[in-house]
Amino acid sequence: MANRLMTLDLLATLDIVDDDVAAVVDAYMTDPASGHVSFGEGYRIDPAAAVADHPFANTLIRQPWASPELRRAAVRAAIMLAQPERL
Repeated sequence: MANRLMTLDLLATLDIVDDDVAAVVDAYMTDPASGHVSFGEGYRIDPAAAVADHPFANTLIRQPWASPELRRAAVRAAIMLAQPERL
């Protein structure tokens, strides 16, 4: 079975750009239960699943002391390490 690429791999190869990642983060920050989000040309990801699978982001996102900027950074980190699906 071939290894699936993480979002950060797609960014490194320019299959996606930073604005694509920012759009996924925005979608999660607007509605954490929104489900899959399409991004780039032919990819999709469930940002809520990415956050749930990332121990730091999953813990931090629920902390009342965490600023919006810190929450956003944690969500971005989770998305960067997640494995998006190819459409």
